Order: sequence, then C-alpha cells, then structure tokens
Amino acid sequence: MTAPTSTEASTEKRSRTRFAILASNFMILMLNYADRAVIGVAAPLIITEFGFSNAAFGWILAAFAFTYSPFGFIGGWLADKFGPAKVMGWAAIAWSVFTALTAAGVGFVSLLIIRLLFGAGEGPQATVTAKVMHNWFPKKKLGTAVGIANAATPLGGAIGTPVVVAIMDATQGNWRLPFIIFGVLGVLFAIGWFVVVRDTPEQHPWVSKGELAHIRQDAAPAAEDDADADANAEPWWRYLTLPAVWTTAVAFFGYAWILWTFLNWFPTYLVNERGIDLSDLAVTGAIPWVGGCIGLALGGAFTDWLVRRTGKSVAPRRWTVVICLAATGLLFGSIGTVSGTGSAVALMTVVVFLLYFTGAQYWLIVGEAVPGSRYGSVSGAMQMFATTASIIAPMITGYLVDSSLGWTGTFTVAAVVALTGALLLAFFGRVRTPDTRQAGQPAS
Repeated sequence: MTAPTSTEASTEKRSRTRFAILASNFMILMLNYADRAVIGVAAPLIITEFGFSNAAFGWILAAFAFTYSPFGFIGGWLADKFGPAKVMGWAAIAWSVFTALTAAGVGFVSLLIIRLLFGAGEGPQATVTAKVMHNWFPKKKLGTAVGIANAATPLGGAIGTPVVVAIMDATQGNWRLPFIIFGVLGVLFAIGWFVVVRDTPEQHPWVSKGELAHIRQDAAPAAEDDADADANAEPWWRYLTLPAVWTTAVAFFGYAWILWTFLNWFPTYLVNERGIDLSDLAVTGAIPWVGGCIGLALGGAFTDWLVRRTGKSVAPRRWTVVICLAATGLLFGSIGTVSGTGSAVALMTVVVFLLYFTGAQYWLIVGEAVPGSRYGSVSGAMQMFATTASIIAPMITGYLVDSSLGWTGTFTVAAVVALTGALLLAFFGRVRTPDTRQAGQPAS
C-alpha cells in the first residue's frame, strides 16, 4: 500500500486500526511487567526457602539484566531488519516460557540460568514498542502513544502484585504457581499479537487510505522510506556520539537505576524493614505502580501539548526529563528517613509517578536526533547502556543493604545516580534537527 493523496484520503472514512495496535502493545507490555513483578513479590519466600543472603539473591535478580540489557539493542537491530511485529511476538513467547520455567528452580545456579534466559526474552520489548509507535502514529501524537503504551508497564506491576499475593495466599505460600500461570498467559497473549499487529500501516489490511494519510501527515517514519534513508544516513554507531544521544542515555541510566531498585527490592524493604505481612503487601506494594501508570500516560500527553504550544519538538521533552528525574532522585533518597509505613509508601508513589512521567521522553528525544532508518539500532544501544543499571542496581543494592549503609544509604546512592543523569542532560543534551542544522541553531 502506498500513501494516498489528500484528495483520496478525504473521500474515504478513516479507520482506527492504529488504536488496535496501541491496545495490543499495551496488553503485551502489561503482561511483561507483571511477569517481572512476580519475583519481587515472591522474593521473601524464595530467600527463606533457599536460605539466600540479600547479596546472593541480588545476583539472581541481576542475572536477568545481564541478558536484558544487550537484547534491548539486539531487539532494536532486529526490528530495523525484520520488522517489530515479528520480533515482539517471538520475544513474548520466549519470556513467557522462561517465566513458567522459573517454577522449576531448585537453587542458586538453576535460578541464575533461568533468569538469564528470561532477561534475553524480555530485552527487546521497550525498543520494539518505540519502533511500533513511530511507525503507527503521527509525529504530533507520538508522545501520547508512547506514553499510553508504556503506561501498561507499571499497571502490570500494580495488577501483578495483588494477583501473585492472592495466588500464594490461596496455596499456602506456593511461590512457584504464579510463574506457571503468568507463563501460560504470555503464550496466549503472543498468539493474539501475531493476529492483530503488522510492522507498518501500509502492510495492514484493516487500514483505510484516510487513516494512512492521517498517520503520515507529518512524515512520521515509515518502513517503505527506509531504503532511501539508508542511502543517506550514517552508520548507526556514528549517532551514538551525538551529545543528545549519550546524555539521554546517561539520564535513562539514572531512571533505570531507581526503577530496578524499586522493582526488585521495594517489596522486600516493606516486609523486612517496615514489617508488612504478605496480605498487606498486595495493597501497599501495588499503590506506587498505580502512580507510575498515571505518570506515564500523563507525561506523554503533557509533552505533546507543550510541543504543540511552543512549536519546539525537543526542548519540552528534554526539560521534562531534567526536572522530573532530579525531583525523583531527591525524593527517592529520603524514603529511608521518613517515619511510618504509610508515609514511605506515599512518598514512593510520588517517586514512581515522577519517574514514569519521564518514561516516554527518552525514546522521543533520540527519535528527533537520528533518522528513522537508524532509530531501532540507536535507541536499542541507548537502552542497552541505560539498562546496565538493571544489572548493577539489584546486585549493588543487596550488598549495600547488608552493609553499614543499610536501606537509607542504598536510597541515597540511587538518588546521586539519577541527579547526575539529569544534570548532564540539562547542560549537554541539546538536539540539532535537520532544519536547525542548516540554520546553524540548536533545536533546544
């Protein structure tokens, strides 16, 4: 299918297939994070059963990230080469199989290996989501689309946490059964994904000429343009030296440090430090995730509105990251000092809201800095660097908690990492778009 003229488009009713794509992406990401949340909720029982120290269990948590991080890049590269629909579908099958196989873990080594394989399956999801949204939504609505799609991730944590608790309560503490249930659900979700999703609107039989014209109205990247773009674009690795790309990656690293500390250790913190029992964890552990879901949806829509109001495509997104990530770091660092469990949960909810408010922006900033034909590879490389925090943070947290620093020191370290990323993006993260390069002026 080729892009229709405006006259052709105006005579045909516009389909809304892009929203089916968005809904499918939303559902697959919701399951993705629900799968991740299972081990955080089950952690106290796993640690008790096998007698792990916090440091030893930190290695099991970090194993996921050793493969998740590079497969973020691999997934983006594969999406550029073979299309995002195929990559996401097969990735969902892979991570679901290894979610279920976590129930077969019998000790440190087996859990370590299973988590390595699980991380490889989950790695492509964020980069591929960004590629799908870039292909399926007009540029002026891209922040909203990416924000809504990724809002599924904290919602998955919010839903997954009480569901896992309920399953374990009903089975007298059987932590293995939730992994099996979520693994089976994932395979079913992947089948639905293959039925609904295509790489681009041009390939989808449900898309009308009117909808295609709407999607392409502001020259959002399209796969059919990739051959021409490839002829003119630099190799993908050249774009990694752009200040906007590497500073965004560093800021994303700070984001990921706080996220993975929260994802893997906050339930354990509530149980061991705040005295929450398993039943109460169903509510207290889910509340911050709700804040994150709202933050992601609002963050994308808010920055789209700012872009329309200011006429600037990058500056509103960049400064949203700088301000909210800095505030996130400062508040996260103070969690260990507040009195009362309710205060700690409320503060963490604000932290996760602000953190996720920035969640769509990293992908959009990089999207403005690089050609569409290199977007998957460059954004995948950004994600691979940023998610090295998912390797380091869970592991370091285990050691810090066992040290004299305790939980308060652990939260302070995370705050410093996030603040560093925010400051670097503030000072060096300007994006120069093609029109401003010709004029010799920065875009933001």
